[in-house]
Amino acid sequence: MRVSFGGASGKELASTCDSASELAAAYGKALDAAGATEADFDVEGEQLTDSDSVALRSEAIALLQKERDDLAVTFTLPVMPSGLDDDGVALLESANDKGVQVSTVNVMTMNYGSAYDEDMGDYAEASAQAAHDQLEKTFGLSDEGAWRGLALTSMLGVNDVDNETFSLSDAEQVRSFAEEKGVAWVSMWSTFRDQACEGDDASSDDAATNCSGVEQGAGDFAAAFSG
Repeated sequence: MRVSFGGASGKELASTCDSASELAAAYGKALDAAGATEADFDVEGEQLTDSDSVALRSEAIALLQKERDDLAVTFTLPVMPSGLDDDGVALLESANDKGVQVSTVNVMTMNYGSAYDEDMGDYAEASAQAAHDQLEKTFGLSDEGAWRGLALTSMLGVNDVDNETFSLSDAEQVRSFAEEKGVAWVSMWSTFRDQACEGDDASSDDAATNCSGVEQGAGDFAAAFSG
């Protein structure tokens, strides 16, 4: 089981705790409550640009891994077809400098912005390749090791950006690419959206949390990702 800290809304614990020891204890309490030995840190928006909380988080995770040598740590970060932005790279460099053992970097291949209006499958591949190269450089990994340390998460169907729609064929493309490169995993945002919209959801401006906004059968994206 993996406990995920952070997300797009609110404040992550690194912004509210005063010391690395206090922060490590807070993370540990959540992990113990879930009986988990895996922790994911989803850092985006203002939390990603807050260098003080980034440094504190790195220090706390390093402390936690000293106490729990079986703790696997992943980071979930926004990405563009050009790769992680400077803040994303700085976060990974901070973790590396503090001695954090990072097992996987999960990049969110979605919400690129209005300038991106072409094929979402191609954008996912470009984003993955650019992030792979950054992982090689930041952690001193081999080509194969950088692919094994990378994961890809796509937003199903209609994305939060009006001109972005991730189709079933895009999902098949991403799965094939991931298998070829040997990435850690592919996943989706989210299982609740892996169904066609009906009723009020079908006429909504976006698919919200309950459906994909594209024509599909229930579970079609899961099937496309799993092969």
